[in-house]
Parts: sequence; structure tokens; C-alpha cells
Amino acid sequence: MVLHTQKSDTIGIFASSLCLVHCLATPLLFIAQSQMICCEIEVPVWWKALDILFLVISFFAIYWSVKSTSKEWMKYALWSTWLLLSFIIVNEKIQWFSIPEYAIYFPSLGLVLLHFYNRKFCRCKEDECCIH
Repeated sequence: MVLHTQKSDTIGIFASSLCLVHCLATPLLFIAQSQMICCEIEVPVWWKALDILFLVISFFAIYWSVKSTSKEWMKYALWSTWLLLSFIIVNEKIQWFSIPEYAIYFPSLGLVLLHFYNRKFCRCKEDECCIH
């Protein structure tokens, strides 16, 4: 448990950064694939599943980070950014609303920055500040 709370921001930074790279690489995958297969564009299933994998990893990273943060507002910032990211990913799969593709970059980058900030400025120095 101690490892999770101490390294949760690092895991969150890693997962959110990979998610961001995944989002940036998707258009390149379409371009490369369209060059190989003239008219049929189909994204591999494993590539689509990465969205959900990163979302699950970032959920647990945020869960552990909010347990050990010293700032109350950071808890709300992390969870609201994660919820926005989740909504955009689910919407992309189900297509409830027409949201531009680049919208996913903002919550992904937001999570990276929030985890960096939390890691540097919001860590508890002793166990008492984090007890719920």
C-alpha cells in the first residue's frame, strides 16, 4: 500500500503521457494504414483497447494519489479531469455527441500536469495529514 501511495503520481504521469502519445499516434496510424490498404480503414482491436487500459490505470493512479495529497482542491481537480477524459473516450466509442478529435488532448495533458504538480507540491510530509 505504501508503494502505491508513494508512486501513484509517477504511475499517473506515465499512464497519462502514454495516453497522450496514443492519442497523437492514432491519426498517424490511419495515414499509414490508408497507404497500405487503399479503401478499407480498420483500426486493430488492440489499439482501440489501449484507451480503456490507460483509463483504468489512470483511475487507480488518481485513487492512490488523492489518498496522499495534502491539498483538498487537488482531489477535485484530478477526479474532474479524469471524468472529462472518461466522457470523451466513451463518447468516442458510442458517439453521443460530435466532439472534435483534439478535445482528448486537453484532459490527457491536464492529468499529466496535475500529477506533476501533486508530486512536487502536494505530498504529505507525515501520515497525519492524509488520514481520512
